This record gives sequence, C-alpha cells and structure tokens, in this order.
Amino acid sequence: MVFVESRGNDGKRPKEVSFSQAILNPSASFGGLYVPKSLPRIDLEELKGKSYKELAYTVVKKFGVDIEDEILKEAVNLYERFDDPNNPVPVVEVDENLCVSELYHGPTRAFKDMALQPFGYILSSLAKKRGENYLILAATSGDTGPATLESFKNRDNIKVACIYPQGGTSDVQRLQMVTEDGKNLKVIGIKGDFDDAQNALKNLLGSKRFKESLEEKGIKLSAANSVNFGRIIFQTVYHFHSYLQLLQKGKLKEGQKVNLIVPSGNFGNALGGYYAKKMGLPVDKILIASNENNILTELINEGRYDLRNRALKKTTSPAMDILKSSNVERVLYDKFGPKRTKELMDMLNEKNYYELTKEELEALREDFDADFCTDEEIKRYIKEYALDKNYLLDPHTATTLKLYEKYKSAPNVAYSTAEWTKFAPTVLKALEGEDKAYPDKEALEIISQRLGVKIPKVILELFEKPVVHDTVVEKEDIEKEILKFL
Repeated sequence: MVFVESRGNDGKRPKEVSFSQAILNPSASFGGLYVPKSLPRIDLEELKGKSYKELAYTVVKKFGVDIEDEILKEAVNLYERFDDPNNPVPVVEVDENLCVSELYHGPTRAFKDMALQPFGYILSSLAKKRGENYLILAATSGDTGPATLESFKNRDNIKVACIYPQGGTSDVQRLQMVTEDGKNLKVIGIKGDFDDAQNALKNLLGSKRFKESLEEKGIKLSAANSVNFGRIIFQTVYHFHSYLQLLQKGKLKEGQKVNLIVPSGNFGNALGGYYAKKMGLPVDKILIASNENNILTELINEGRYDLRNRALKKTTSPAMDILKSSNVERVLYDKFGPKRTKELMDMLNEKNYYELTKEELEALREDFDADFCTDEEIKRYIKEYALDKNYLLDPHTATTLKLYEKYKSAPNVAYSTAEWTKFAPTVLKALEGEDKAYPDKEALEIISQRLGVKIPKVILELFEKPVVHDTVVEKEDIEKEILKFL
C-alpha cells in the first residue's frame, strides 16, 4: 500500500511513500497529512474466531505495510500486557441496544494504549534496524502523553519530547507524565492549552531550521500524535473487534448495521471507524460525541468550522478540550480530494473559518451525526449509569449517552476512552451531586469503597513516585527547551 498527501504534493517530496516512510516522517506537503491512496477490503468471515492480537495482525497486514512479519507479530503481542491477555478489549452490554467497548485496559488506563503500544515498538524497531536516531514529538490533552512515554520508555535509538498544557489535564494524567523516569524522555508543561501544544508540534514538524538543528546532532524527527498514520492503522482494528463481539453475543444478525458512538477530540478514534466502514464493516452512522467545545457538532450538523471569536473552554472532560481536530482533514480528503482539502485548510489557517457547500455537508452526513454534552449532563449520566445500571463511566465516555438516547432503537457500540480512575474527583462530584473539591487520591478511595470497584496498582503507585519533570515554559520557548534536552 502507498500513501499520498491530503493537500496534494509540493514537488519537493515524493508523490507516493510507503507505510514506513509515512510513519518515520509524518510531515506532508503544505502542512498536510499522509493518507492511504486506497483502502483494503476486509472479509469479516476471515476475522471470526481470532484473538485480538491475531485480529490486529490480520487487519494491519491487509494494508500491505512494509513491516517485517516478525516485528509486526512482536508489536501485537504487546496486547498481552493488558489486564486480561485473552480479552484485552472487553465489550460489555450496558443497556438493551448499547454495548461499551472498553479501550482502557492497557498500561496507562486510556485508549491511546491500543495504538501506541504496537506503534511504539514498530517505530523504534525501524529506527534501530536503519541505524537512525529519532526524536518523537507528542502533544497531549491528557492521554497521548502517558501512552507515548510508556511505549517509548528506554527504547534504543529514540528520544521523546512530550508537551502538555499546564492545568489542562487531570492530576492523574499529569502524574503519569511527570513521574516517568526513562532516561530518553522529556516532559514539558506549557502555559497554554492543547491547541497551542498541537500547533507547536505541527510547526516543529514543518520547521526547516528545527530539522537542521536535529541533523547536526544526527537525529531525525517523527511524531506520536494521530497526525501519524501509524496510530490510525491500529485504531481501525477495535471497530472490527466490537462488531464481531456483538455478533457473538447475539446482539446483531449477520450483515446488520451498527452505530459507532465515539467521544471525539482529535478525531483519530472516529476516523478509524470511518475507515473500517469503508473497508467493509457494516456501520450505519459514526456518531461524534463532544463536550462544550462543540466545534465538531457544528461542522457535522451545519457544515461550518468556525474558530472566530471562540475560546477553548476547560471542561470536566479535558482530553476533549480541543478546537482544531487534526484528523477531520483526512475525512475531507477522502470525501472531496486534495485540492478542496487544501482550500479548506488554508482558509482555516488564514481566516479561522471554513464552510462546506450544501452538497459537501450532505456527503459528510451520509456517514456522521453529532451532538455534545454540557458538564452538568455528563455528571447526570455518570450518576444515572452508576446507580441504575451498576456501570461506572469516566466523563469522556459519558458524552456518548446523549447520542445513544437519540439512536436507542438501533444497535450501538460506544467507545470508552478512559478508565474512571483518571478522573475520580469529577466522578465523585457526579455521584454526590455537589461541587465539593476532592484531591484525586481521596476521591479514588471514596469511590472504591462506596461502589466496591478496584483501583489499579499503576494508578495508586503514582502518588508515591517522585516528580522527575518539573519544566513549565512559555509556548514560544518549546523549541529551545527541546534542543536543551537533546
């Protein structure tokens, strides 16, 4: 399989690249992204009866990736590190027409482990095989950072610089990053929000001066955010897994369509579902759940991506506090081609705004619908499902329930993107119905005792580990801080 560029080619880069080239150097022409030139077709019959790691191996191989079998097999074997090696992604029936795919049973308790565990192994193996050294950049709104650090920790030929917004993550997420003690890791807090961190990452990926500074040190540049297709390819897999689980549970008949309800920030999780649909998975709608930063709701329902006079809101679901969703661009490319994608993205960069035509909006809505939840609605859903259905949700997963209510007559899979333990104070406030502030550790213990749920050891240990990374800088100083680390 070959990859092309979402905004077309600038005449300086190759017009087509392999999978390994796309993941080692994810920066494409005109600031765009690499996208598959075509998608493989998947026969569900071929996937039935496979374990999750066998399923992942089969789906990724269908993309025709230029990765040695031995490396790919070792990469998917990392799913054996999850809570249950035989069932790393439980699909749990929560309501009559709602199953929840729990994507958070990996080492950092969030769905980013699903892609970053195998991706980290593949990228570091490629670097070592080529005798090259890489700096991996990661910008995080809370979950990509811990998962990236865990995946690349102490790997040969790799250094990682992780950028997070100070005060823009939960305390547990922050502790997961600042206590990481790998010698090849650097964690940098910035005075800004996630969009500032992501913009810094994209600017550095496209900066000739920065790359030249790295070259002087014998270092090449890549990224762990979902701008890198190495993340997206593994995010197609669990959508196939969910469908097969629903068939097995008797919740679906052969060929029956299902809705995928996805809490969305940077849109990679939803993009994986969109690609799975195009690859042959029987999906009706991909339902995009947002918090009060509801830019995606406006785009999908009204055709406008409008950042003018809009400030990022800090909410109780901080990993979704994002206004510039990178992976929307890959859907635009797939629907409208590179020329129109470049027009729209140039308009967004220059005017903070673009608008789809009526026909383009209709094409988008063939596959997507969207809604958003306020913080109050999120708390209500957490309390309702904990008390009435004995199911504990984190505040991001709770956003999916509003869309479930709208599509309740059809079978639905909601994707649980994080364990409740990463947002215990918010969950406790929801259960108690009051706005009392609790420290994370106290909230964890109260919820555990009250509801009889277990706190994973990796979460409890965070509160005893020393802080290794205490750097916080202005966003203008990120490049200087990274070069100092190197």
